Amino acid sequence: MIKDNGLMPNSISSLALALLALSISACQPIGADKSDTGTQSWVCQSQELPFTYSACSIDAEALNSERYSLQLFWQPSGGSKPLLTFANLVNTLPKTQNLVFAMNAGMYNERYAPIGYTVIEGDEIRALNLNEGGGNFHLLPNGVMWWDKSGNVQITESNALAKQLNSGKAKPWYATQSGPMLVINGKIHPQFNPDSTSSKFRNGSGVCSDGSIQFVNSDEPVTFYQFASLFKDDLSCPNALFLDGGIASALYAPSIDKHDKKEMGVMIGVTETPEN
Repeated sequence: MIKDNGLMPNSISSLALALLALSISACQPIGADKSDTGTQSWVCQSQELPFTYSACSIDAEALNSERYSLQLFWQPSGGSKPLLTFANLVNTLPKTQNLVFAMNAGMYNERYAPIGYTVIEGDEIRALNLNEGGGNFHLLPNGVMWWDKSGNVQITESNALAKQLNSGKAKPWYATQSGPMLVINGKIHPQFNPDSTSSKFRNGSGVCSDGSIQFVNSDEPVTFYQFASLFKDDLSCPNALFLDGGIASALYAPSIDKHDKKEMGVMIGVTETPEN
C-alpha cells in the first residue's frame, strides 16, 4: 500500500524521474565537447576513492588540434622574473587564449628556477639532470614529461631520454623533469613501500592507455605507493611521473572551483583558443 502523501501517482513518477535526472547530472564530469557526438576533449573531476583527489585530463588527440595546447609557463614573454602564481599566468595570457587547467610542473630552487631538465618552446632552460643525490627528485629512476611540436606527449625515464636526445630521436618542444617516476612501463616504482606511513599531499601526471593525459592533485596526504597505485590501477597509466608534493602541490581548475594561491616555479597547463 502506498502511503498517501498528497501526490497523485503520475506526480510521483514525474518527481522520481526529475530527481533521477538531477542525480545523474550531478555526477557528470565537467569538460568541453570535442564534437557533436559529445566526446569530451578535456574534463576535471573531484573523486573520493581510493582517496580524495582532483584530476584533470585531456584527450591526446585534442592536442593535435589548433584549439587546445599543452604548455609550460615560467616567465612572462620578455620578462626575467617567474610568474609564480596561477593568477599572474592568467593575466599574462593572450586575450585569444583561456587557461582550462594548470598545476605546478616540477621541483624548483629558492629562486623558483627548475632543478630538472626544462624546455620551453624549444629553448633549453635547464639541462637534463642525471646526478645522484638526496630527496625525492633523486629517488631513481626519475623521469621527464615531454612533447614535440605535434603535441605527442610522453613520459620517459631520464637515462632513456638521454639516449634518445643524443641520437636525435627525441626533439622536445616542451619538457619538465622531476622525480621519482610513479609508474614505469606498467610497474610501480621499485623503491616504493606498500607499508610506508609517509603521507603527504602530492601531484603528478600520467600518459594513459585510454589516450588521455591525466593530471592529479591529491586532496589529502597519501603515500607514494598509494599515489602510484592510483595511476596504475584506477587511471590505467603505464607511465606516470611525480611532479611535487607538500606545500608545493597546486592545482588550477576553475570548472571544479579549484584555485590554489601558492607561489611556484614552472607551471604546466592546457590553454584553449575558442573557435570564432
